[in-house]
Amino acid sequence: MKILLLNQCLWPDVVATSQQLTALARRLSDAGHEVTVIAARRGYDDPTDTFSRRERWNGLDIIRVSSINLGKKNRATRFLNFGSFLFTCGLRMLSLPRQDVVVALTSPPLISWLASLFTKLRGGELVFWVMDLNPDEAIAAGWLKQNSITAKLLSRLLRSSMRRARTIVALDDYMKEKIVGKGIPESKVHVIRPMHDESVHFDEEGRQAFREAHGLAERFVVMYAGNHSPCHPLNTLLAAADQLKTNTGIAFLFVGGGSEFDKVKSFAHAHELNNVICLPYQPQASLPAVLSAADLHIVVMGDPFVGIVHPSKIYNILAVGAPFIFIGPEKSSMGGLVSQIADPSLARRFAHRTSAELAHAIAEAARHSGQRIPAERVAAHDSPARLLEVIEATSPIVSHNSAVEVAVASSSRADFVG
Repeated sequence: MKILLLNQCLWPDVVATSQQLTALARRLSDAGHEVTVIAARRGYDDPTDTFSRRERWNGLDIIRVSSINLGKKNRATRFLNFGSFLFTCGLRMLSLPRQDVVVALTSPPLISWLASLFTKLRGGELVFWVMDLNPDEAIAAGWLKQNSITAKLLSRLLRSSMRRARTIVALDDYMKEKIVGKGIPESKVHVIRPMHDESVHFDEEGRQAFREAHGLAERFVVMYAGNHSPCHPLNTLLAAADQLKTNTGIAFLFVGGGSEFDKVKSFAHAHELNNVICLPYQPQASLPAVLSAADLHIVVMGDPFVGIVHPSKIYNILAVGAPFIFIGPEKSSMGGLVSQIADPSLARRFAHRTSAELAHAIAEAARHSGQRIPAERVAAHDSPARLLEVIEATSPIVSHNSAVEVAVASSSRADFVG
């Protein structure tokens, strides 16, 4: 098949949607499909990073378009960033031939609508891979008023792209419920968890090297890694760090970027927290070492964002087997995972605004460090295979070819038996 993938971020960018799209693109290419990807030329979190306009990489035809990237300091700059990418991406799509399948993610918001317009004009099928729901996210965060003209327009465009899509992939049952609630038939929504990076594993040598490089060799490391977003409020974690600042054996390591990253630095400076260390996104190749360096990982989700966002970082954390604490609502995909593991020494949940209890749990974990989550405690993660099956089943070309292959194979088996 000819498959077009659309998203603002792709390798070598290291943000979550880039990791997910890159993993899918490589699997599709390995399966023999002709894969084209359109992404942004500038880094998502660091606009000073620029990538090649056109390249062939691991069998992928990568097209990167220029767009404005003024950072994510406020809503106005975000709007300009997103709008300019959608404009240049749309122009570039005009020169592309018909695709059998177009897979659209959600960065920037409503790129799925652009994909739906392309498939309507050129033909082919649309797969909408929902990484987050917008404008629902913007409304939950308080950036948009629910009854505003803008929110109503964006909601209408979202529903339009969902109706046009042949298949919608949601990341958890709560997200599926939100999508179905918009009037979308349940039969077209598939729940498939995000993929973990196949390169990620527990790396003892990398762990020691990273910890020594950052003065952490003898300390209990509590790590929050990834996007520092308002959807994942860090107030409770920072308050716990403040309460533990006299405990020199515990270090709080924040790795990544996002609009709230500078707020973490400001909080640490204002409260004189020598136990807080902030590092930017690390190179993709060092991801196993970075994640393995933590003794305890922290995953956070704001209460209003259940079914709207999904903390995909947890799958890389599980891949290194590190204990974790989830700060967020019990009725959520993460709350369900904590219940599934069913061992407080390996996975615990705390509500927001419970910093004293969280600080006590972290101090207790530091006294019993060295534990890892056994693989059997986590259900089998089959998302790569399932995602490929769903995408391939979307196209009548593959469905027809598969039927022919089955018929030929059956005939061959009958001849052999006869």
